[in-house]
Parts: sequence; structure tokens; C-alpha cells
Amino acid sequence: MPTIQTITSLWFDDQAKAAAEFYTAIFSNSKIVNITRYGEAGYEAHGKPAGTVMVVAFELDGQTFTALNGGPVFKFNEAISFQVNCDTQKDVDYYWEKLSAGGDDTAQQCGWLKDKYRVSWQIVPRILVELLSDTDAEKSQKAMTAMLQMQKIDINELKRATAA
Repeated sequence: MPTIQTITSLWFDDQAKAAAEFYTAIFSNSKIVNITRYGEAGYEAHGKPAGTVMVVAFELDGQTFTALNGGPVFKFNEAISFQVNCDTQKDVDYYWEKLSAGGDDTAQQCGWLKDKYRVSWQIVPRILVELLSDTDAEKSQKAMTAMLQMQKIDINELKRATAA
């Protein structure tokens, strides 16, 4: 059986290249791989001038993505999101600051944010997953209660809440 690759494709109005540049600047080991431009063929369907960016292929730490300039037909919402798993509070703070820059300031909880393109992200310290799945039900519930009161997850606060 041939090997298949699953690629996440993001639909933008006309910000595909800017978004790919934004994301590749945040994540290490990332790059823009290829840019495909609209030609004259199909203008009556897509309405984009020849030479306009159509698709940007990029990688974020080895994961392949495409960004399509498909027009204003579809919008991002919370039904699809990306999760960034972090080892330290420094990592949580870095990704939170970078991804939320220029994004939606509306308060969200549990580590969720929306970037400036309205793509949803959840910045998750690995210890949160450990605490939530702890076999000690009381500890797990304390972690859940603490998390539900946070916007950006605070590792020290999680530890404090579950130690009591």
C-alpha cells in the first residue's frame, strides 16, 4: 500500500503568504516550501489576477501545511484548532505572546487564543495533560478547576492548586 501524507490546508481570503510567513517566523525548523500563483486560466471561476498568490506550501517544525487564497467564502472558527504542547512556562509564554499578537483580545479560557488571522490555537503545558489524567480523581478535579479559571495556562498555579 502506498504511503499517504495528510496535509492541513488553511483557507484565507488573500492573506495566505502573510500567514505562512507569520507562522514560520514563530515555529523553529519551519520554512516556506513553495508558492503557486494563479494564471489566466480559470479567472472566471476564481476572479484572481494572473500572478496573484494561490497556494503557499509551508512546514512548521516538519509538519506540512498549505495556505490557499480562496477568497472570502469561508471563515475560521473554533471547530478546528491547533494545539501547541509545551514543556515549560517559558514556552507557554513564548507561543502565547507570538500567536496572540494582533489577534482576538476576547477573553478565552483553558489556554485558547485566536491569532490575527482568526485561527484558533490552544497552548498546553504537558503537565496539564498529566494532571488532568491523574489517577487521583481529587487531584485531577483540582487541575480542571484551576484550568477553567485561566486564560493562558500557568504551570506554577496548576502545581499550587493540585498540591493543596
